[in-house]
Amino acid sequence: MKLLAPSILSADIANLSEQIKLVEKNGADWIHCDIMDGHFVPNITFGPVLVEAARRSTDLPLDVHLMIKNPDNFLEDFKNAGADIISVHYEEVVHLNRTISKIKELGAKAGVVINPSTPVSMVKDIAEYIDLLLIMTVNPGFGGQSFISNSERRISEAVKLRAELKADFLIEVDGGVNKNTITKIKNAGCDVFVAGSSIFKAKDVSIAAAELKKLIT
Repeated sequence: MKLLAPSILSADIANLSEQIKLVEKNGADWIHCDIMDGHFVPNITFGPVLVEAARRSTDLPLDVHLMIKNPDNFLEDFKNAGADIISVHYEEVVHLNRTISKIKELGAKAGVVINPSTPVSMVKDIAEYIDLLLIMTVNPGFGGQSFISNSERRISEAVKLRAELKADFLIEVDGGVNKNTITKIKNAGCDVFVAGSSIFKAKDVSIAAAELKKLIT
């Protein structure tokens, strides 16, 4: 099954509940929450309070992507706010096995994120323990960026790695996902498609979400 995960990074935060309900009615499977702290990436978004607001607005799984320094210090806060999936960056976490175990102990599914310049092979020794591998297809920090062209190969490499290890993690893609790129991302082997500006910055949010969902179904 292919899953659509609209990113509320690009949503109208003043009307967050309404925006979430629009995508929920038009094909969203998860709600993606991009957490940025101005240190790991050059932007600041929101924290557990907004995740909690999203939780009150939907029963869909909340997919929380931590682009922050020292994420171990905040895992419990985000789980308590309503996160169902918590993903941390390979580039930031030193003791990755410990962090993944902690996320699972808290009762959430655990993911690892890799930046565009991080080889997929770097996650080989953690791949059997994760529920999700998030492949960034733009450099993290800002919405609305263009899809990096070698990302299709990286997605295919993740598919191959999963098969070799007989692992069962989902492959998620975040960055530049729109109606012009989503089919090739799907064909490369992606399972979960994060789309922000292509949905929430469209003239009609409902139509934009429905169109992307149709392209991955």
